[in-house]
Amino acid sequence: MDPHSHARPEEAAATHLSLDIHVDMAKQQINGTATYELKRQGGDSVVFDTYGLTIEGVSLGDGSPAPFTMGAPGILGQALQVALPPGADKVTIKYATGPNAKALQWLRPEQTGDKKHPFLFTQGEAILTRSWIPIQDSPGIRITYDAHVTVPPELMAVMSATNPQERSSDGSYRFRMDKAIPSYLIALAVGDLGFKATGKRTGVYAERGMVDTAAWELADMEKMVEVAEKLYGPYRWGRYDVIILPPSFPFGGMENPCLTFATPTIIAGDRSLTSLIAHELAHSWSGNLVTNATWNDFWLNEGFTVYFEHRITEALYGKDYNDMTSVLGYQDLLQTIAEIDSGKHPEDSALRLDLAGRDPDDGMTDIAYEKGYALLRLIESKVGRPRFDAFLRNYFDHFAFRSITTDTFTTYIRKELLGPERVDLDLAAWIDKPGLPADAIVPSSEKFAEVDAQLSRWSKGAPAKGTPAKDLDTQGWNTFQWIHFLRHLPQGLSGREMDELDNTFHFSKSGNAEIQAAWLEQCARNGYTKAFGTLEGFLTTVGRRKFLVPLYQALLTSDKGREAAMEIYAKARPNYHSVSVRTIDEMLGWKESKPTHIF
Repeated sequence: MDPHSHARPEEAAATHLSLDIHVDMAKQQINGTATYELKRQGGDSVVFDTYGLTIEGVSLGDGSPAPFTMGAPGILGQALQVALPPGADKVTIKYATGPNAKALQWLRPEQTGDKKHPFLFTQGEAILTRSWIPIQDSPGIRITYDAHVTVPPELMAVMSATNPQERSSDGSYRFRMDKAIPSYLIALAVGDLGFKATGKRTGVYAERGMVDTAAWELADMEKMVEVAEKLYGPYRWGRYDVIILPPSFPFGGMENPCLTFATPTIIAGDRSLTSLIAHELAHSWSGNLVTNATWNDFWLNEGFTVYFEHRITEALYGKDYNDMTSVLGYQDLLQTIAEIDSGKHPEDSALRLDLAGRDPDDGMTDIAYEKGYALLRLIESKVGRPRFDAFLRNYFDHFAFRSITTDTFTTYIRKELLGPERVDLDLAAWIDKPGLPADAIVPSSEKFAEVDAQLSRWSKGAPAKGTPAKDLDTQGWNTFQWIHFLRHLPQGLSGREMDELDNTFHFSKSGNAEIQAAWLEQCARNGYTKAFGTLEGFLTTVGRRKFLVPLYQALLTSDKGREAAMEIYAKARPNYHSVSVRTIDEMLGWKESKPTHIF
């Protein structure tokens, strides 16, 4: 059973959704109908998840009204239970979204890049789809869907399905997803969008002012698909497109089938941050094709995807690239484990989680991503890459279009790989015990060793006694080397030292969001107030949680910083998606941080 859903699929499970909705940008509301085809297994009702929806009525396939009841509000929203007479296998729910639909972010024109038209995007993972569609909102329940969506005629709608490449004349759009997917992957975006192809089955959607820039940045998408197919079998979703969303999007990317939703912070001007696209593409196998059955098994989605991402980028960009990103990920993992160990739930550094009674978003940490990757990297080292590749390809084929638990995976890998290869590995310790096992492989990078040598030259009494920053050998450094440099600056730098670094390397003016965020974190930790204007500008325009959390945490290390954090957040909060708001509210002890529900 999924602890994060009211649905009772053992009695009645949805198999297909027909959505017919109108998007009212002025009222910031979606209204219409959701019609479900059902597979009944027993019982006299079907149960859906909702959050903040107005249910206007429910009817059966023959048009007759169906009695329904709404459960009491709770941490999972409200259950919608529909009575079913014998033989009934279709229901239509007429509904409208509420003002606090957490999946939806409505943006005013001034919050967009082009600043001419409003914008809407959804974010369903983990359990937010129920706030814009009444649905059995569990990753263990997979459905196909079609949709008719109407929007203002000057705007364009796209979904995680077959998509138009040009705007319709009347604002009417039809979509189809004929592969069974979990509810969190149903997604919608509406805006003044343009499209540009990057290959025969890849392309980019974005606001019109950004389409050409984004398409240039993501020119390797077709190559990534080809590399992925050579590794682990055919791409099964038709097209692979990406939409670059406004900067308030809370994640780097979201792997919605056929159409990855992505942050504009990957547009660096030098194609250096496209590993994120490799990650989201990899989800087309690990996550979308084979899915975690519950959010306690989230590592099955992300650990496999990080491994797959590394294989794609290594094939395209070489071993040095892969070594650097592996080291950065390992650094993130160690920091996350340290933070979890000192928090309320130290058990959360295990791969398999127990999130009953909590928001599953609490489990979306680097543990699932980087500890999961570390386990798979260890197994690869024990059996050899060719054997592990063969196992993974069979794994994706065997469980295609299915949702599985950690137990299902462990049984399979013991039977198909660990047993036959006589691998000595304490799999249970990796999966169910907190922390990082001693047999984890520690990655290293020759490129980072070069950075460490220059950092040592500068930090020996710099700037008075050490090598001046302008004399360091940084020629040809890439994004990852600069991130490593910034992460490893000495603690307690003076204003003079920070001046020297910024005057030499111009970090505050960097057009690379990863580099700028790493620098601004150092500014916050060192109380470098000269950069606080830049920091405020960054925090009030960028909503990506990966950047927000460390920057606000850094500000909280001093009284002056805490004061700045509260002032900045008061301005920035309306620009953030609910996913980011929930995290930062809790971190800052914001006055609105105690909602009735866990969303």
